[in-house]
Amino acid sequence: MKNIPKKQDYRYFVDVTTRWMDNDIYGHVNNATYYSYFDTAANKYLIDKCELDIQNSDTVGFVVASSCEYHAPIAYPDKLAVGVRVGKLGNSSVTYAIGIFKQNSDQAVAHGNFTHVFVDRASGQSTPIPENIRNALIAILEK
Repeated sequence: MKNIPKKQDYRYFVDVTTRWMDNDIYGHVNNATYYSYFDTAANKYLIDKCELDIQNSDTVGFVVASSCEYHAPIAYPDKLAVGVRVGKLGNSSVTYAIGIFKQNSDQAVAHGNFTHVFVDRASGQSTPIPENIRNALIAILEK
């Protein structure tokens, strides 16, 4: 049996409500949509806890890799909690471990990884993670 993550495995949560358009012809949320939930949760953490100004910051995060494993279907109008923790923290990159949970369930319906490389907005070149962002990422680093 697969090792399915639990809510206690994550340090930060974002509430997400599925939308009618998230469902596919099979009546459940399409697999590609899960990545938008990953993106929403990781960026909400950066905005709320790392004080990243997504419009004006000199440094921004670009997604360079993502993966997802699916455990149970979800469908509109499910309410979700998306859990985030940092699985790996490098000099210019961070890999988040993300779990998606039905609002009142402790077992993930899906989980995966999502990697940002931080780049200088003007040049597009990778750059070290700014200290304030690094410190906030350390706060949710996997132990």
